Amino acid sequence: MTVHRPHRHDSALKHTSGQALYIDDMPEPPGTLHAALILSPAASGRLRKLDLSPAAAMADVVAVLGAADIPGRNDVAPVGRDEPLFAVDDVSYVGQPLAMVAARTLDAARLAAERAVIDVERTEPILDIETALAREAYVQAPSTLQRGDVDAALGSAPHRLSAEFRVGGQEHFYLEGQIALALPGEDGDIVVHSSTQHPTEVQHVCAHLLGCDYNRITAVVRRLGGGFGGKESNASWVAGAAALAAWRTGRPVKLRLPREIDMLATGKRHPFLCRYTVGFDGEGRVLALDAMLAADAGWSLDLTPGVVARALTHADNAYWIPHFRATGYACRTNKQSNTAFRGFGGPQGVVVMEDALDRIALHLDRDALQVRALNFYGEGRDETPYGQKVEQNHLPRVWAEVRREAEVDRRRAEIAAFNRSSPILKRGLGLFPLKFGISFNMPHMNQAGALVHVYTDGSIRLNHGGTEMGQGLFVKVAQVVAEVFKVELDRIRPSATSTAEVPNTSPTAASTGSDLNGWAAYEAANTIKQRMIAFAAAHFGAALDDIELADGNVRIARPGSNQVLSFGELARLCHLGRVSLSSTGYYRTPKIHWDPVAMRGRPFFYYSFGATAAEVAIDTLTGESRVLRVDLVQDCGASLNPAIDLGQIEGAFVQGQGWFTCEELWWDGEGRLRTVGPSTYKIPGSRDVPPVFTVKMLDDAPAAEATVFRSKAVGEPPLMLATAVWNALKDAIAATGDGKTAVRLDAPATPERVLSAIAKLKT
Repeated sequence: MTVHRPHRHDSALKHTSGQALYIDDMPEPPGTLHAALILSPAASGRLRKLDLSPAAAMADVVAVLGAADIPGRNDVAPVGRDEPLFAVDDVSYVGQPLAMVAARTLDAARLAAERAVIDVERTEPILDIETALAREAYVQAPSTLQRGDVDAALGSAPHRLSAEFRVGGQEHFYLEGQIALALPGEDGDIVVHSSTQHPTEVQHVCAHLLGCDYNRITAVVRRLGGGFGGKESNASWVAGAAALAAWRTGRPVKLRLPREIDMLATGKRHPFLCRYTVGFDGEGRVLALDAMLAADAGWSLDLTPGVVARALTHADNAYWIPHFRATGYACRTNKQSNTAFRGFGGPQGVVVMEDALDRIALHLDRDALQVRALNFYGEGRDETPYGQKVEQNHLPRVWAEVRREAEVDRRRAEIAAFNRSSPILKRGLGLFPLKFGISFNMPHMNQAGALVHVYTDGSIRLNHGGTEMGQGLFVKVAQVVAEVFKVELDRIRPSATSTAEVPNTSPTAASTGSDLNGWAAYEAANTIKQRMIAFAAAHFGAALDDIELADGNVRIARPGSNQVLSFGELARLCHLGRVSLSSTGYYRTPKIHWDPVAMRGRPFFYYSFGATAAEVAIDTLTGESRVLRVDLVQDCGASLNPAIDLGQIEGAFVQGQGWFTCEELWWDGEGRLRTVGPSTYKIPGSRDVPPVFTVKMLDDAPAAEATVFRSKAVGEPPLMLATAVWNALKDAIAATGDGKTAVRLDAPATPERVLSAIAKLKT
């Protein structure tokens, strides 16, 4: 069996040896031009003057292009029509593209871009969520998810608490920056090599800008050097700019953003301000929750509707709440347009109940872990506020396993003893359970296509709509095809994702890459397999059931004799018999439906579950913190590839740890982002990985739904398991006081915020 076994990433050796080709490694065609962006220096105002002539006069400059040079529609928005490629009358954030330069050399292009004369009549920018709320500045109308009579339930609840906190944004910090190479062809055709998670959107945005049919644009993606959601919509306008310059000049154009420009121009994870009131009984059972989740959308809509919707549908997390109201605000600010990021609103949603349950436990002087378990979804308490049943509920199991693996009871006593004897260093232990829904929020996006060819030597070529960004999608889907044909994995050759081969694709996002593309590839391969079996039965005079594919061979069982030939031999015979050895495959996720107005339905095909225990230490003099140990249990269903999934779990957790602890975005009072590189923006490094890091995949837990070989998604859920680190930090901070006082700790929990939380606790 090829599936359910560890196989190395198909590009692992090339990654580690430097042989993997990314767009900037591709040989440049003769005459290639290099592009650079001209960006707004102001966060808000009227563009009074944009003089591009000094840039055009620079040596080696071939073209300087602005909004007037766009032959089609000056719009690159993934949703709505509120995001021009180049600003025209008004500017909305520092770093907004105004124009671009195409030159014979990269240095010439970047130098010329600095020569443009820009005059902005500045207006007061909105730079925080509170100001946007006060001015009712939104990119979309507020939305509310509600069940029951929240006001009445809160009014009659024996206990009530209210609190607020905020969680920050997060830079994607993919190793390969945004880049595109546009190659003009005959009759206006353009091939765009793009570092994108969404080739079809690249195709559409380029066509909109150029005013041409989609079939004129071919988007090609062999691999990305990381994406994390940052190349779902942002990559499209980068590709569109390159395509525009290629169309105008008739020459190949490469646009790559250096790290500082990338961070200035592109969106991040949405920061959230969360406020809530929770009602509960004397045992700690939650009776009602009234929550406000306000997202900093930045200056335009982008993918904010989906982010806010997922935050609202995950505010319950693992807990049954009979009376529930969560209202989401998409606040317009004069910052980069925030966008998709691993978890897509889920991380900002699940933290609400974690904060509430900790406060409930302190208020009642009860064990916070018992209070959590008391509120889990369970029998008779299994319907979410939006109407979906929580089926195949692994919450009790992952919770029990992580408590056992982490030796929680013993270590809690040890940590308490340590804290009593240590006046400077304090340790804390935090646990976190997770229920995370898998599917795109928008039902129509839950579909995929694939194309499979079997050649007459038995080798197989595979193409599908998913993009490979280091997460191992290509090898997983290849495993599926190898399993269908019962051949060795090295007989499958995945090829670059291309809109010319598989059209109308959904983005590789929402943890659905293997679910969608794996099934599509299965359908394509199985179609060919059935044709081959039917031919073999007719050719050898056997029944269909007598034909078996196994171990790279084909066995034909007939009365009195068995015949064996290689898979390649059968492929050659099928070709001679005029049997098609090529097929498309298509898959659409069943059962899902969603009413975005009523906020009711079944938005998720299934749920992924997990639990984590994290131990931290803080220095009460400096505010510095370290994660000392993590024990993690993740529900992967029947994992397609345990080796790949292990890497995804570990990487996602550490990325989530960075969001909660050290990755701080900072804008000055004029709206200029000042954390624009690794010297000022701290991502977690190898020394931040917990020295004790135990990951366990839930055993014997195949998906109940008909997922591909009963596997489950793994890309996003483990990121949220890092919430245990946030819980542990609050536990450690509480140890500086009497241990009975609730702690407000905004994320990221930088040393300054840890010290501030300690100071507030003591006063």
